[in-house]
Amino acid sequence: MKAFAASIEDVFREAAARWTLAAYFALSTLFILIFASAVNLDIVDGALAGAKLFGRTVDLPGSRVDLDKLVLGFESGFSAFLYLVGTFLAVFATAHLVPRMQEKGTIDLYLSRPVGRVPLLLSRYAAGLLLAAANLLYLIGSIWAIVIWKTKVVHPRFLVGGGVILFAIAALLAFAFLIGVVTSSTGVSIMSTYGLFFFAALLAQHDRIAAAFSKQWQASLVQALYWIFPKTAELGQAVVAFVAAGHGPERLTQGLSWTTYATTGAFGLACLMASSVLFRRKDF
Repeated sequence: MKAFAASIEDVFREAAARWTLAAYFALSTLFILIFASAVNLDIVDGALAGAKLFGRTVDLPGSRVDLDKLVLGFESGFSAFLYLVGTFLAVFATAHLVPRMQEKGTIDLYLSRPVGRVPLLLSRYAAGLLLAAANLLYLIGSIWAIVIWKTKVVHPRFLVGGGVILFAIAALLAFAFLIGVVTSSTGVSIMSTYGLFFFAALLAQHDRIAAAFSKQWQASLVQALYWIFPKTAELGQAVVAFVAAGHGPERLTQGLSWTTYATTGAFGLACLMASSVLFRRKDF
């Protein structure tokens, strides 16, 4: 357990030494500052009387707008942007963890420690996920706090929606680790993971794509790929639907599809297991 924790600590030290950690949080800070300076609201008696976005006055329907509904609509729309930004930053900042570990000299040092190969790989995965979770909490939590500060409206589900984003990151990071074990290339890991993200998003239209093929085996292949790959588009929609849900009990299940989470989780688990098997058998 101590060796496992030490490996996680090594990842954070490496990220700090290589400026990855600073760049990761600096980009998030930039988004936060842009958001804080771009949105100016004039609140009168709990309602929105005026608003400016990037210095330009926004025309409001009627004399006043219900602030709660406006914030709810804004948070649900912005959650889709956070889903993309949070996911892409996480992949970019963590896809190097396996390729760098497998560099000559570095891998020799790690393998000389009293820790097995599989625990070593899993510790790197856990560290990458912790790094992504910390940045995601910083990014979403800061924007959530700014919204509360400017509007005095509190919607906890905007913050909780980050859990769905982290779930998507976990599946994509597992795939990046698999590619990293096979290729030992950071660039290939990043490009492959981004490619998977967009390809899986396209498969959300699997019924229409399958209908466009003239042969049955081609249509069946499209359907099979849809169920195998992670549901990146559906998870993004789930984040928005969850944040936009009402105040009643139904909001707890709004935007949830258990097949979406089950198949995405199974894909991530399969990638992590495959990377563990390959890493254990790899000759260094």
